[in-house]
Amino acid sequence: MHGMINKSIEDLVTIQFGADKWEAVKKKAGVTETAFVSNQSYPDAMTYGLVGAATEVLGLTADQVLYAFGEFWVTHTAFKGYGDMLMSAGRTIGEFLDYLPLFHTRVALIFPNLKPPRFECSDRHENGITLHYFSDRPGLSMVVVGMLNGISKLYKTPAVVTHTKFKDKGADHDEFLVNWGAADQK
Repeated sequence: MHGMINKSIEDLVTIQFGADKWEAVKKKAGVTETAFVSNQSYPDAMTYGLVGAATEVLGLTADQVLYAFGEFWVTHTAFKGYGDMLMSAGRTIGEFLDYLPLFHTRVALIFPNLKPPRFECSDRHENGITLHYFSDRPGLSMVVVGMLNGISKLYKTPAVVTHTKFKDKGADHDEFLVNWGAADQK
């Protein structure tokens, strides 16, 4: 995975739990890098190892770590580095989610070696959308749930995210129903 992912995991652990916890996570994962280079690629196994170590060191489930990472990615990492591009993607959460597939295309142009997931939208209505998530990397759907909740925080629009199709249960991709506004009260 790209170094910016590992760097963001480091920032999440350091900011929310402390530098000593980050050092413990690195040690448990067997990671010896003193710093991650944002535009450098690292083995996926290293990133998965950091997540696994974080579950043990922090006493959280993998889903909790992945969710926290997804939300942190949007509200901190991506916003800090790409805030203008993020906020230019739409004036509402619905407009942003409609734009999300193109956003990843733009990011891939900036980082040509990056292999980001692919998103598609369907069933758009006034207060919701179905988001389809395609990735070759297994087990990361909770990152998407966290990201979607981070996006709702960016737009100050409470949203309910329901995971409706599961790749790890045989579907060809993950699918999420995202409702906001009046629809989130149902």
